[in-house]
Amino acid sequence: MFWPDTLSKKLGIEYPVIQAPMFGVTTIQMVAAAAKADCLGSLALADLSADQSAELIRETKKMTDKPFAVNIFVHHIPDVTDDLKERFIKTRQFIEQLARENNIEVYLPDFEAISINSYHEQVDALIEENCKILSFTFGNLDDPSIQKLKENGITLIGTCTSVNEALLLEKSGIDIICVQGIEAGGHRGSFEAENIPQIGGLSLLSQIYDQVSVPLVYAGGIYGARTLQAVKGLGAQGFQVGNLLLASQESALLPFEKERLKKVREEDIVLTKSFSGRYARGVKNKFIETVENSEYILPYPYQNKLTNALRKAAKSLQNPEFVGIWVGQSIHQYSELSTEDILKDLISQCGKYR
Repeated sequence: MFWPDTLSKKLGIEYPVIQAPMFGVTTIQMVAAAAKADCLGSLALADLSADQSAELIRETKKMTDKPFAVNIFVHHIPDVTDDLKERFIKTRQFIEQLARENNIEVYLPDFEAISINSYHEQVDALIEENCKILSFTFGNLDDPSIQKLKENGITLIGTCTSVNEALLLEKSGIDIICVQGIEAGGHRGSFEAENIPQIGGLSLLSQIYDQVSVPLVYAGGIYGARTLQAVKGLGAQGFQVGNLLLASQESALLPFEKERLKKVREEDIVLTKSFSGRYARGVKNKFIETVENSEYILPYPYQNKLTNALRKAAKSLQNPEFVGIWVGQSIHQYSELSTEDILKDLISQCGKYR
């Protein structure tokens, strides 16, 4: 058989294919559709509040009785300093002026209005909602959280972008490691926001396979059956798919964003901190070209919170120059079929490989 069964048995699914948790793209409908394809859906909770997280989990359970993962951000929260507040004011003024110059009327929040949530409240909510699979990114859970989650029978999937990060996850007792290559779309899962590892996925997977003993899921640049075959040969027992689902029927992207995806070229795809303060791979536009490498980028999550209203306003105007359209390096046709059909087709393509 083409499909390794270690993760399938552990996660309660037929195929070890995971729908990537793409906050802002993933919907509860996408999670349910992935489950219909006998794959693992991933509910993207990012850094939402405990109440918001619980509500989305309950809504997802109404749509599927099959296993799904929840995904949270475990990033470092910067200290609040006078310097940070001053930079915030300058950045807010600059972005508001930039928006006005481009016919976008938007008022960004004051520093005091920014709500920063720790993942610890989410951990308690996940346990209360009887979640059984938790994936996380931007770092590692602390030891008390790991212990609490394991005591409640929750399988943990950590994300790494380097060998060192993989070793730290394994040492902490994380059950499964998702290896994310630099090719992946969206935000880098790196433990640090600065000086991120820029290692190609195939090289990274090969190195990690030689140094850790826990099962590995591969994410980044999956184009189709041939790339799945390649990473399977390098030791992957599971495969995380995001880029293939961006324009799917269940995607939260609007029609104008899906149309932009279909016109994307290799030279349009860049790694940028401009929207969020963390490196993310997406489609180059006017906002990125103006803000990247400027002094107007705050540390994550402040930049992300600050630009959120701008992105919403640009969406309402169907203006692709001021929204973050995240995409990986493997350009394809961006099918608008259902997530279920896209994943079933991928699985079917793999059937010829033994």
